[in-house]
Amino acid sequence: MRNTNSKKVTWTYSCWLLTPFCRRQITAGSMAVHVAINTAAVFVILTTASITADIFHQKYEYKYSFKGPYLAQRDGSVPFWEYGGSTIASEENARITPSLKSKKGYMWTKNQTNFDWWIIEFTFRVTGRGRVGADGLAFWFTEQKSMDGTGQVFGSADKWRGLGLFFDSFDNDNKHNNPYIMAVVNDGTQAFDHQKYYCNFKSGLGHIQMHLFIVSDGVGQQLAGCLRDYRNKPFPVKVKVEYYKNTLTVLFHNGMTNNDLDFEMCFRSENVFLPKFGYFGLSAATGGLADDHDVLKFLTYSLMSPEEFANQQRAQVADAEREKLSKEFEEFKSKLEQQKQDFRKDNPDKRRDEETSEEWESDQQRELRQIFAGQSHMFEVLRELHRKLDEIVGRQERTLSLIGSGGGVAPVHGQTPPPGGMPYMGDVIRRQDIEAILANQMEIVGSSRDIKAFVTEINQKSNTIMSNQGKGGFGYDVQAFITEMKDQLNNLKKDMSTVAAKSSLPCPLQQSANCISTSVFLVFMTIHLIIIFGYFIYRDNKEAQAKKFY
Repeated sequence: MRNTNSKKVTWTYSCWLLTPFCRRQITAGSMAVHVAINTAAVFVILTTASITADIFHQKYEYKYSFKGPYLAQRDGSVPFWEYGGSTIASEENARITPSLKSKKGYMWTKNQTNFDWWIIEFTFRVTGRGRVGADGLAFWFTEQKSMDGTGQVFGSADKWRGLGLFFDSFDNDNKHNNPYIMAVVNDGTQAFDHQKYYCNFKSGLGHIQMHLFIVSDGVGQQLAGCLRDYRNKPFPVKVKVEYYKNTLTVLFHNGMTNNDLDFEMCFRSENVFLPKFGYFGLSAATGGLADDHDVLKFLTYSLMSPEEFANQQRAQVADAEREKLSKEFEEFKSKLEQQKQDFRKDNPDKRRDEETSEEWESDQQRELRQIFAGQSHMFEVLRELHRKLDEIVGRQERTLSLIGSGGGVAPVHGQTPPPGGMPYMGDVIRRQDIEAILANQMEIVGSSRDIKAFVTEINQKSNTIMSNQGKGGFGYDVQAFITEMKDQLNNLKKDMSTVAAKSSLPCPLQQSANCISTSVFLVFMTIHLIIIFGYFIYRDNKEAQAKKFY
Protein backbone atom coordinates (compact mmCIF):
# COMPACT_ATOMS: atom_id res chain seq x y z
CA MET A 1 0.00 0.00 0.00
CA ARG A 2 1.36 3.38 -0.94
CA ASN A 3 0.38 6.78 0.35
CA THR A 4 1.92 9.68 -1.49
CA ASN A 5 0.42 12.47 0.56
CA SER A 6 2.55 15.59 0.59
CA LYS A 7 2.78 18.21 3.29
CA LYS A 8 3.54 21.88 2.74
CA VAL A 9 2.82 24.68 5.16
CA THR A 10 3.74 28.29 4.43
CA TRP A 11 3.38 31.11 6.95
CA THR A 12 3.99 34.83 6.54
CA TYR A 13 4.52 36.90 9.68
CA SER A 14 4.26 40.64 10.06
CA CYS A 15 5.03 42.90 13.01
CA TRP A 16 1.48 44.02 13.68
CA LEU A 17 0.10 40.44 13.58
CA LEU A 18 2.71 38.39 15.43
CA THR A 19 3.40 40.57 18.47
CA PRO A 20 -0.24 40.92 19.72
CA PHE A 21 -0.82 37.21 19.21
CA CYS A 22 2.25 36.36 21.26
CA ARG A 23 1.05 38.68 24.01
CA ARG A 24 -2.34 37.01 24.08
CA GLN A 25 -0.78 33.58 24.28
CA ILE A 26 1.38 34.40 27.28
CA THR A 27 -1.03 36.50 29.34
CA ALA A 28 -1.28 33.80 32.01
CA GLY A 29 2.28 32.57 31.54
CA SER A 30 5.49 33.38 33.24
CA MET A 31 7.70 36.40 32.71
CA ALA A 32 10.54 34.31 31.34
CA VAL A 33 8.32 32.77 28.67
CA HIS A 34 7.01 36.26 27.86
CA VAL A 35 10.53 37.52 27.19
CA ALA A 36 11.43 34.42 25.17
CA ILE A 37 8.36 34.69 22.91
CA ASN A 38 8.78 38.41 22.29
CA THR A 39 12.47 37.93 21.51
CA ALA A 40 11.62 35.09 19.15
CA ALA A 41 9.01 37.24 17.41
CA VAL A 42 11.49 40.05 16.81
CA PHE A 43 14.11 37.55 15.66
CA VAL A 44 11.74 36.01 13.12
CA ILE A 45 10.56 39.38 11.81
CA LEU A 46 14.08 40.68 11.32
CA THR A 47 15.55 37.54 9.78
CA THR A 48 12.83 36.20 7.53
CA ALA A 49 9.39 37.07 6.30
CA SER A 50 8.12 33.52 5.90
CA ILE A 51 8.69 30.07 7.35
CA THR A 52 8.09 27.15 5.04
CA ALA A 53 7.95 23.63 6.41
CA ASP A 54 9.75 20.81 4.67
CA ILE A 55 7.98 19.06 1.82
CA PHE A 56 8.09 15.31 1.76
CA HIS A 57 6.16 12.31 0.51
CA GLN A 58 5.22 9.58 2.94
CA LYS A 59 4.54 5.92 2.32
CA TYR A 60 2.89 3.48 4.69
CA GLU A 61 5.21 0.61 5.65
CA TYR A 62 3.06 -2.36 6.69
CA LYS A 63 6.05 -4.57 7.52
CA TYR A 64 6.98 -2.24 10.36
CA SER A 65 3.45 -1.66 11.69
CA PHE A 66 0.69 -3.36 13.63
CA LYS A 67 -2.83 -2.45 14.72
CA GLY A 68 -6.06 -4.10 15.75
CA PRO A 69 -8.34 -5.82 15.22
CA TYR A 70 -6.76 -9.22 14.58
CA LEU A 71 -3.41 -7.91 15.76
CA ALA A 72 -2.30 -11.37 16.88
CA GLN A 73 -2.81 -14.56 14.85
CA ARG A 74 -4.31 -17.78 16.15
CA ASP A 75 -0.92 -19.07 17.18
CA GLY A 76 -0.27 -15.86 19.17
CA SER A 77 2.28 -14.40 16.76
CA VAL A 78 2.22 -10.86 15.40
CA PRO A 79 3.02 -10.55 11.66
CA PHE A 80 6.47 -9.06 10.99
CA TRP A 81 7.07 -8.64 14.74
CA GLU A 82 8.55 -10.74 17.53
CA TYR A 83 8.03 -10.31 21.25
CA GLY A 84 9.03 -11.87 24.54
CA GLY A 85 9.36 -11.41 28.27
CA SER A 86 6.06 -10.46 29.91
CA THR A 87 4.48 -9.19 26.67
CA ILE A 88 0.99 -10.50 25.87
CA ALA A 89 -0.39 -10.03 22.34
CA SER A 90 -4.16 -10.10 21.79
CA GLU A 91 -6.50 -9.20 18.96
CA GLU A 92 -6.93 -5.59 20.04
CA ASN A 93 -3.57 -4.57 21.54
CA ALA A 94 -0.17 -5.68 22.75
CA ARG A 95 0.30 -5.53 26.51
CA ILE A 96 4.03 -4.94 26.91
CA THR A 97 3.90 -5.47 30.69
CA PRO A 98 0.94 -6.28 32.94
CA SER A 99 0.31 -4.57 36.26
CA LEU A 100 2.51 -6.99 38.20
CA LYS A 101 5.66 -6.15 40.12
CA SER A 102 9.12 -6.59 38.58
CA LYS A 103 8.04 -7.47 35.04
CA LYS A 104 9.77 -6.70 31.72
CA GLY A 105 8.57 -7.06 28.15
CA TYR A 106 9.59 -6.12 24.62
CA MET A 107 8.51 -6.10 20.95
CA TRP A 108 10.83 -5.69 17.94
CA THR A 109 10.43 -5.66 14.18
CA LYS A 110 11.81 -8.68 12.35
CA ASN A 111 13.13 -6.68 9.40
CA GLN A 112 15.66 -3.89 9.36
CA THR A 113 14.59 -0.60 7.84
CA ASN A 114 15.50 0.24 4.25
CA PHE A 115 14.67 3.96 4.32
CA ASP A 116 16.50 6.96 5.78
CA TRP A 117 13.70 9.12 7.18
CA TRP A 118 10.49 8.05 8.91
CA ILE A 119 7.42 8.96 10.96
CA ILE A 120 6.14 6.73 13.75
CA GLU A 121 2.62 7.11 15.13
CA PHE A 122 1.78 4.85 18.05
CA THR A 123 -1.19 4.81 20.40
CA PHE A 124 -0.90 3.47 23.92
CA ARG A 125 -2.46 3.40 27.38
CA VAL A 126 -0.73 3.40 30.76
CA THR A 127 -3.18 2.56 33.54
CA GLY A 128 -2.66 1.76 37.18
CA ARG A 129 -4.36 1.94 40.56
CA GLY A 130 -1.66 3.99 42.29
CA ARG A 131 -1.17 7.74 42.26
CA VAL A 132 2.39 7.19 41.01
CA GLY A 133 3.29 4.67 38.32
CA ALA A 134 6.40 2.66 37.51
CA ASP A 135 8.64 2.22 35.74
CA GLY A 136 7.65 3.29 32.23
CA LEU A 137 7.48 2.64 28.49
CA ALA A 138 10.22 3.05 25.86
CA PHE A 139 10.32 3.44 22.08
CA TRP A 140 13.53 2.32 20.34
CA PHE A 141 15.30 2.76 17.02
CA THR A 142 18.62 0.91 17.26
CA GLU A 143 21.07 -0.97 15.08
CA GLN A 144 20.64 -4.20 17.06
CA LYS A 145 17.65 -5.72 18.83
CA SER A 146 17.59 -6.54 22.54
CA MET A 147 15.83 -9.90 22.83
CA ASP A 148 17.13 -11.24 26.16
CA GLY A 149 14.40 -9.61 28.28
CA THR A 150 16.78 -8.81 31.15
CA GLY A 151 17.71 -5.26 30.23
CA GLN A 152 17.97 -2.59 32.88
CA VAL A 153 16.74 0.33 30.75
CA PHE A 154 12.95 0.12 30.70
CA GLY A 155 13.13 -3.59 29.90
CA SER A 156 15.80 -3.32 27.18
CA ALA A 157 19.59 -3.64 27.08
CA ASP A 158 21.96 -0.85 27.99
CA LYS A 159 24.62 0.71 25.72
CA TRP A 160 22.42 0.75 22.65
CA ARG A 161 23.34 2.51 19.41
CA GLY A 162 20.52 4.71 18.26
CA LEU A 163 17.54 6.48 19.78
CA GLY A 164 15.59 5.75 22.94
CA LEU A 165 12.40 7.70 23.68
CA PHE A 166 11.45 7.07 27.32
CA PHE A 167 8.09 7.60 29.03
CA ASP A 168 9.23 7.66 32.66
CA SER A 169 6.35 7.28 35.13
CA PHE A 170 8.25 6.93 38.42
CA ASP A 171 9.28 10.01 40.43
CA ASN A 172 12.75 9.02 41.67
CA ASP A 173 13.80 12.36 43.18
CA ASN A 174 10.36 13.11 44.69
CA LYS A 175 10.22 16.51 42.98
CA HIS A 176 6.85 15.90 41.29
CA ASN A 177 8.46 16.11 37.84
CA ASN A 178 6.98 12.89 36.45
CA PRO A 179 5.53 11.47 34.21
CA TYR A 180 8.27 12.74 31.93
CA ILE A 181 9.08 12.15 28.25
CA MET A 182 12.72 12.35 27.16
CA ALA A 183 14.92 11.28 24.27
CA VAL A 184 18.41 9.84 24.74
CA VAL A 185 20.83 9.24 21.85
CA ASN A 186 23.60 6.71 22.51
CA ASP A 187 26.57 5.63 20.41
CA GLY A 188 26.84 2.20 22.04
CA THR A 189 29.50 3.11 24.62
CA GLN A 190 27.59 5.09 27.25
CA ALA A 191 25.86 3.42 30.18
CA PHE A 192 22.46 4.75 31.12
CA ASP A 193 22.64 6.84 34.32
CA HIS A 194 20.02 5.57 36.72
CA GLN A 195 21.49 7.86 39.41
CA LYS A 196 24.45 10.20 39.09
CA TYR A 197 26.00 12.92 41.24
CA TYR A 198 27.28 16.23 39.91
CA CYS A 199 29.49 18.74 41.78
CA ASN A 200 29.73 22.40 40.88
CA PHE A 201 32.46 24.58 42.38
CA LYS A 202 32.25 28.38 42.55
CA SER A 203 35.04 30.60 43.85
CA GLY A 204 34.36 33.92 45.51
CA LEU A 205 36.23 36.44 47.63
CA GLY A 206 38.28 34.19 49.87
CA HIS A 207 35.95 31.21 49.80
CA ILE A 208 34.87 28.33 47.57
CA GLN A 209 31.28 27.09 47.27
CA MET A 210 30.46 23.53 46.30
CA HIS A 211 27.00 22.53 45.06
CA LEU A 212 26.01 18.88 44.79
CA PHE A 213 23.35 17.88 42.24
CA ILE A 214 21.71 14.47 41.95
CA VAL A 215 20.23 13.49 38.58
CA SER A 216 18.23 10.30 38.19
CA ASP A 217 17.07 8.17 35.28
CA GLY A 218 19.24 9.69 32.57
CA VAL A 219 18.15 13.31 32.92
CA GLY A 220 21.76 14.38 32.53
CA GLN A 221 22.04 12.43 29.26
CA GLN A 222 18.80 13.48 27.64
CA LEU A 223 18.70 15.19 24.27
CA ALA A 224 15.41 16.93 25.01
CA GLY A 225 12.20 16.25 26.91
CA CYS A 226 8.88 17.53 28.18
CA LEU A 227 6.67 17.07 31.24
CA ARG A 228 3.41 15.43 30.15
CA ASP A 229 0.91 13.29 32.05
CA TYR A 230 -0.18 10.17 30.14
CA ARG A 231 -1.43 7.88 32.94
CA ASN A 232 -5.10 6.95 33.40
CA LYS A 233 -6.53 9.08 30.59
CA PRO A 234 -10.11 8.72 29.28
CA PHE A 235 -8.90 8.20 25.70
CA PRO A 236 -5.75 6.53 24.36
CA VAL A 237 -2.62 8.65 24.31
CA LYS A 238 -0.95 9.23 20.93
CA VAL A 239 2.64 10.09 20.09
CA LYS A 240 4.08 11.07 16.72
CA VAL A 241 7.86 10.77 16.25
CA GLU A 242 9.26 12.37 13.09
CA TYR A 243 12.87 12.01 11.96
CA TYR A 244 13.59 13.90 8.75
CA LYS A 245 16.89 15.40 7.61
CA ASN A 246 18.57 14.93 11.02
CA THR A 247 15.77 16.74 12.83
CA LEU A 248 13.85 14.88 15.53
CA THR A 249 10.35 16.12 16.35
CA VAL A 250 8.02 14.59 18.94
CA LEU A 251 4.31 15.53 19.05
CA PHE A 252 2.06 14.48 21.93
CA HIS A 253 -1.70 13.90 22.25
CA ASN A 254 -2.72 13.91 25.93
CA GLY A 255 -5.74 11.61 25.54
CA MET A 256 -8.24 14.08 27.03
CA THR A 257 -10.21 14.31 23.76
CA ASN A 258 -11.02 11.95 20.92
CA ASN A 259 -9.87 14.43 18.26
CA ASP A 260 -6.99 13.01 16.23
CA LEU A 261 -5.65 16.51 15.46
CA ASP A 262 -5.12 17.69 19.06
CA PHE A 263 -1.36 17.20 18.99
CA GLU A 264 0.98 19.54 20.84
CA MET A 265 4.71 20.02 20.55
CA CYS A 266 6.79 18.07 23.05
CA PHE A 267 10.20 18.98 21.68
CA ARG A 268 12.12 19.53 18.47
CA SER A 269 15.85 18.90 18.25
CA GLU A 270 18.12 19.51 15.28
CA ASN A 271 21.47 17.94 14.36
CA VAL A 272 20.42 14.50 15.59
CA PHE A 273 22.43 11.78 13.88
CA LEU A 274 20.93 8.27 14.09
CA PRO A 275 21.96 5.04 12.37
CA LYS A 276 20.94 4.93 8.72
CA PHE A 277 19.18 1.58 9.11
CA GLY A 278 17.89 -0.10 12.23
CA TYR A 279 15.05 -1.84 14.05
CA PHE A 280 11.97 -0.35 15.68
CA GLY A 281 11.07 -1.63 19.12
CA LEU A 282 8.96 -1.18 22.23
CA SER A 283 9.74 -2.17 25.79
CA ALA A 284 8.40 -1.58 29.28
CA ALA A 285 9.24 -2.46 32.86
CA THR A 286 7.63 -2.40 36.31
CA GLY A 287 9.23 -2.25 39.75
CA GLY A 288 7.78 -1.96 43.22
CA LEU A 289 4.83 -0.17 41.60
CA ALA A 290 3.12 -1.60 38.53
CA ASP A 291 1.06 -0.29 35.60
CA ASP A 292 -0.50 -1.89 32.54
CA HIS A 293 1.42 -0.74 29.44
CA ASP A 294 -0.80 -1.38 26.40
CA VAL A 295 0.10 -0.42 22.82
CA LEU A 296 -2.94 -0.29 20.52
CA LYS A 297 -1.36 0.89 17.25
CA PHE A 298 2.10 1.26 15.80
CA LEU A 299 2.13 2.83 12.34
CA THR A 300 5.30 3.46 10.34
CA TYR A 301 5.66 5.79 7.35
CA SER A 302 8.79 6.23 5.27
CA LEU A 303 9.62 9.77 4.13
CA MET A 304 11.16 10.87 0.87
CA SER A 305 12.02 14.26 -0.52
CA PRO A 306 10.37 15.29 -3.81
CA GLU A 307 13.60 14.63 -5.70
CA GLU A 308 13.98 11.14 -4.26
CA PHE A 309 10.33 10.39 -4.93
CA ALA A 310 10.64 11.50 -8.55
CA ASN A 311 13.77 9.41 -9.05
CA GLN A 312 12.04 6.39 -7.58
CA GLN A 313 9.07 6.82 -9.86
CA ARG A 314 11.33 7.05 -12.90
CA ALA A 315 13.19 3.94 -11.88
CA GLN A 316 10.00 1.96 -11.36
CA VAL A 317 8.36 2.88 -14.64
CA ALA A 318 10.34 2.55 -17.85
CA ASP A 319 10.11 5.20 -20.49
CA ALA A 320 8.44 2.97 -23.08
CA GLU A 321 5.88 1.69 -20.60
CA ARG A 322 5.19 5.19 -19.37
CA GLU A 323 4.52 6.38 -22.92
CA LYS A 324 2.23 3.43 -23.48
CA LEU A 325 0.24 4.15 -20.33
CA SER A 326 0.02 7.84 -21.16
CA LYS A 327 -1.29 7.04 -24.64
CA GLU A 328 -3.93 4.67 -23.25
CA PHE A 329 -4.98 7.28 -20.73
CA GLU A 330 -5.46 9.90 -23.43
CA GLU A 331 -7.53 7.46 -25.51
CA PHE A 332 -9.81 6.59 -22.59
CA LYS A 333 -10.16 10.26 -21.72
CA SER A 334 -11.17 11.21 -25.29
CA LYS A 335 -13.67 8.33 -25.42
CA LEU A 336 -15.21 9.45 -22.13
CA GLU A 337 -15.60 13.02 -23.34
CA GLN A 338 -17.20 11.80 -26.59
CA GLN A 339 -19.68 9.65 -24.68
CA LYS A 340 -20.60 12.60 -22.45
CA GLN A 341 -21.29 14.80 -25.46
CA ASP A 342 -23.42 12.10 -27.14
CA PHE A 343 -25.46 11.61 -23.99
CA ARG A 344 -26.10 15.34 -23.67
CA LYS A 345 -27.27 15.54 -27.28
CA ASP A 346 -29.64 12.59 -26.87
CA ASN A 347 -31.02 13.80 -23.48
CA PRO A 348 -31.17 17.61 -23.41
CA ASP A 349 -33.91 17.69 -20.71
CA LYS A 350 -31.93 15.43 -18.41
CA ARG A 351 -28.94 17.66 -18.79
CA ARG A 352 -30.97 20.77 -17.91
CA ASP A 353 -32.47 19.15 -14.79
CA GLU A 354 -29.06 17.98 -13.56
CA GLU A 355 -27.45 21.35 -14.13
CA THR A 356 -30.30 23.15 -12.37
CA SER A 357 -30.25 20.82 -9.35
CA GLU A 358 -26.46 21.04 -9.06
CA GLU A 359 -26.18 24.79 -9.48
CA TRP A 360 -29.09 25.77 -7.25
CA GLU A 361 -28.21 26.79 -3.67
CA SER A 362 -30.32 28.63 -1.13
CA ASP A 363 -29.10 31.70 0.75
CA GLN A 364 -29.09 29.85 4.06
CA GLN A 365 -27.00 26.99 2.70
CA ARG A 366 -24.54 29.39 1.16
CA GLU A 367 -24.16 31.37 4.42
CA LEU A 368 -23.70 28.21 6.48
CA ARG A 369 -21.15 26.89 4.02
CA GLN A 370 -19.21 30.14 4.12
CA ILE A 371 -19.30 30.28 7.93
CA PHE A 372 -18.15 26.70 8.25
CA ALA A 373 -15.35 27.20 5.72
CA GLY A 374 -14.17 30.35 7.50
CA GLN A 375 -14.20 28.75 10.94
CA SER A 376 -12.39 25.67 9.67
CA HIS A 377 -9.73 27.83 8.06
CA MET A 378 -9.31 29.89 11.25
CA PHE A 379 -8.97 26.75 13.37
CA GLU A 380 -6.32 25.30 11.07
CA VAL A 381 -4.41 28.59 11.02
CA LEU A 382 -4.44 28.87 14.83
CA ARG A 383 -3.38 25.26 15.31
CA GLU A 384 -0.48 25.52 12.88
CA LEU A 385 0.53 28.91 14.27
CA HIS A 386 0.58 27.47 17.79
CA ARG A 387 2.83 24.66 16.63
CA LYS A 388 5.17 27.07 14.87
CA LEU A 389 5.36 29.31 17.92
CA ASP A 390 6.29 26.32 20.07
CA GLU A 391 9.15 25.58 17.69
CA ILE A 392 10.29 29.21 17.75
CA VAL A 393 10.19 29.32 21.55
CA GLY A 394 12.27 26.16 21.76
CA ARG A 395 14.88 27.50 19.37
CA GLN A 396 15.02 30.86 21.13
CA GLU A 397 15.43 29.23 24.55
CA ARG A 398 18.36 27.23 23.25
CA THR A 399 19.87 30.37 21.69
CA LEU A 400 19.52 32.39 24.90
CA SER A 401 21.00 29.57 26.94
CA LEU A 402 23.95 29.31 24.54
CA ILE A 403 24.55 33.08 24.71
CA GLY A 404 24.31 33.07 28.51
CA SER A 405 26.75 30.18 28.85
CA GLY A 406 29.33 31.92 26.67
CA GLY A 407 29.02 30.05 23.37
CA GLY A 408 28.89 26.49 22.14
CA VAL A 409 29.83 23.45 24.14
CA ALA A 410 31.40 20.17 23.19
CA PRO A 411 29.18 17.68 21.36
CA VAL A 412 27.81 14.62 23.09
CA HIS A 413 30.22 11.71 23.04
CA GLY A 414 29.50 9.37 20.14
CA GLN A 415 27.59 11.80 17.94
CA THR A 416 28.87 12.87 14.54
CA PRO A 417 29.65 16.61 14.51
CA PRO A 418 27.21 18.65 12.42
CA PRO A 419 28.32 19.97 9.04
CA GLY A 420 29.50 23.49 8.54
CA GLY A 421 31.12 23.81 11.96
CA MET A 422 27.83 24.61 13.67
CA PRO A 423 28.21 24.54 17.48
CA TYR A 424 26.28 22.14 19.59
CA MET A 425 23.95 23.51 22.18
CA GLY A 426 24.29 22.23 25.71
CA ASP A 427 21.73 21.78 28.41
CA VAL A 428 19.21 24.61 28.42
CA ILE A 429 16.57 25.95 30.75
CA ARG A 430 13.36 24.31 29.64
CA ARG A 431 9.86 25.64 29.97
CA GLN A 432 8.88 23.21 32.70
CA ASP A 433 11.88 24.34 34.78
CA ILE A 434 10.79 27.97 34.50
CA GLU A 435 7.22 27.06 35.41
CA ALA A 436 8.44 25.09 38.43
CA ILE A 437 10.58 28.03 39.61
CA LEU A 438 7.68 30.47 39.25
CA ALA A 439 5.34 28.09 41.08
CA ASN A 440 7.81 27.84 43.97
CA GLN A 441 8.10 31.63 44.09
CA MET A 442 4.32 32.01 44.22
CA GLU A 443 4.17 29.44 47.02
CA ILE A 444 6.86 31.31 48.98
CA VAL A 445 4.99 34.62 48.55
CA GLY A 446 1.76 33.01 49.77
CA SER A 447 3.50 31.55 52.82
CA SER A 448 5.03 34.95 53.63
CA ARG A 449 1.59 36.55 53.51
CA ASP A 450 0.19 33.92 55.87
CA ILE A 451 3.06 34.46 58.33
CA LYS A 452 2.55 38.23 58.20
CA ALA A 453 -1.17 37.88 58.92
CA PHE A 454 -0.46 35.51 61.82
CA VAL A 455 2.07 37.91 63.40
CA THR A 456 -0.32 40.84 62.99
CA GLU A 457 -3.09 38.89 64.72
CA ILE A 458 -0.80 38.01 67.66
CA ASN A 459 0.24 41.67 68.00
CA GLN A 460 -3.38 42.82 68.10
CA LYS A 461 -4.29 40.29 70.78
CA SER A 462 -1.25 41.27 72.86
CA ASN A 463 -2.22 44.95 72.70
CA THR A 464 -5.77 44.09 73.75
CA ILE A 465 -4.57 42.09 76.77
CA MET A 466 -2.17 44.84 77.87
CA SER A 467 -4.85 47.51 77.61
CA ASN A 468 -7.27 45.41 79.66
CA GLN A 469 -4.65 44.87 82.33
CA GLY A 470 -3.87 48.60 82.42
CA LYS A 471 -7.53 49.44 82.98
CA GLY A 472 -8.44 46.88 85.65
CA GLY A 473 -5.89 44.17 85.68
CA PHE A 474 -3.92 42.41 88.35
CA GLY A 475 -1.21 45.05 88.93
CA TYR A 476 -3.55 48.02 89.35
CA ASP A 477 -5.94 46.16 91.72
CA VAL A 478 -3.16 45.03 94.07
CA GLN A 479 -1.57 48.49 94.27
CA ALA A 480 -4.88 50.18 95.06
CA PHE A 481 -5.77 47.51 97.58
CA ILE A 482 -2.41 47.83 99.39
CA THR A 483 -2.78 51.63 99.59
CA GLU A 484 -6.28 51.30 100.99
CA MET A 485 -5.14 48.75 103.59
CA LYS A 486 -2.35 51.06 104.74
CA ASP A 487 -4.82 53.91 105.23
CA GLN A 488 -7.20 51.71 107.22
CA LEU A 489 -4.39 50.43 109.47
CA ASN A 490 -3.20 53.98 110.19
CA ASN A 491 -6.73 55.09 111.08
CA LEU A 492 -7.16 52.05 113.29
CA LYS A 493 -3.93 52.81 115.17
CA LYS A 494 -5.01 56.39 115.74
CA ASP A 495 -8.40 55.30 117.09
CA MET A 496 -6.87 52.71 119.40
CA SER A 497 -4.33 55.17 120.80
CA THR A 498 -7.11 57.69 121.49
CA VAL A 499 -9.22 55.10 123.28
CA ALA A 500 -6.24 53.96 125.39
CA ALA A 501 -5.42 57.54 126.41
CA LYS A 502 -8.99 58.35 127.48
CA SER A 503 -9.55 55.11 129.38
CA SER A 504 -8.13 55.30 132.93
CA LEU A 505 -10.37 52.91 134.82
CA PRO A 506 -9.34 49.30 135.15
CA CYS A 507 -11.70 46.60 134.23
CA PRO A 508 -13.98 45.29 137.01
CA LEU A 509 -13.04 41.95 138.49
CA GLN A 510 -16.36 40.40 137.62
CA GLN A 511 -16.00 41.41 134.00
CA SER A 512 -12.37 40.38 133.56
CA ALA A 513 -13.36 37.28 131.61
CA ASN A 514 -15.13 39.39 128.95
CA CYS A 515 -12.34 41.93 128.39
CA ILE A 516 -9.56 41.47 125.81
CA SER A 517 -6.29 43.25 125.55
CA THR A 518 -5.23 45.62 122.78
CA SER A 519 -2.55 43.29 121.46
CA VAL A 520 -4.99 40.40 121.10
CA PHE A 521 -7.39 42.62 119.21
CA LEU A 522 -4.65 43.84 116.88
CA VAL A 523 -3.47 40.29 116.19
CA PHE A 524 -7.02 39.22 115.41
CA MET A 525 -7.56 42.13 113.03
CA THR A 526 -4.21 41.50 111.35
CA ILE A 527 -5.08 37.85 110.70
CA HIS A 528 -8.45 38.90 109.35
CA LEU A 529 -6.89 41.43 106.98
CA ILE A 530 -4.30 38.89 105.80
CA ILE A 531 -7.10 36.46 104.91
CA ILE A 532 -8.94 39.18 102.98
CA PHE A 533 -5.70 40.23 101.25
CA GLY A 534 -4.97 36.63 100.23
CA TYR A 535 -8.46 36.21 98.83
CA PHE A 536 -8.08 39.29 96.63
CA ILE A 537 -4.72 38.06 95.34
CA TYR A 538 -6.18 34.63 94.56
CA ARG A 539 -9.09 36.20 92.69
CA ASP A 540 -6.83 38.46 90.60
CA ASN A 541 -4.59 35.51 89.67
CA LYS A 542 -7.58 33.55 88.40
CA GLU A 543 -8.77 36.50 86.30
CA ALA A 544 -5.30 37.02 84.81
CA GLN A 545 -5.03 33.34 83.86
CA ALA A 546 -8.45 33.45 82.21
CA LYS A 547 -7.42 36.46 80.06
CA LYS A 548 -4.49 34.57 78.55
CA PHE A 549 -6.84 32.34 76.56
CA TYR A 550 -8.29 35.29 74.57
